Amino acid sequence: MERDEQTYTIIGAAMTVHRELGNGFLEAVYQEALEIEFEHAGIPFLREIELPVSYRGDQLSVGYRADFLCYETIIIELKAIERMGPRDEAQLLNYLKASGKEKGLLLNFGGSSLEHKRMVRTNNLRQSA
Repeated sequence: MERDEQTYTIIGAAMTVHRELGNGFLEAVYQEALEIEFEHAGIPFLREIELPVSYRGDQLSVGYRADFLCYETIIIELKAIERMGPRDEAQLLNYLKASGKEKGLLLNFGGSSLEHKRMVRTNNLRQSA
């Protein structure tokens, strides 16, 4: 498998934030710090983007809000919890379905080292990479 330079760069920015702040802060702290790091690294991003959900062609009144969209193609979901699990993966998968995007990253700042998981959605199937 060849390296995905964009997700590699995003993970590097997240590692820089985790190295600087460590663990123990609220998710909002990491989100703001990561925004600053994205700007320093020249990573194009949108913060807290709305992800509407449709059902049978009708847009529902409820939807999702992703922490970041980077490079116009990669959904980023931040966590500040002890350990990520299947529920967190399902959340990112739902974000990918709602947005129509194929790639996403879960970034968890809650442990002693940064935890990250890259997910790819193809033909409604989930693959971890």
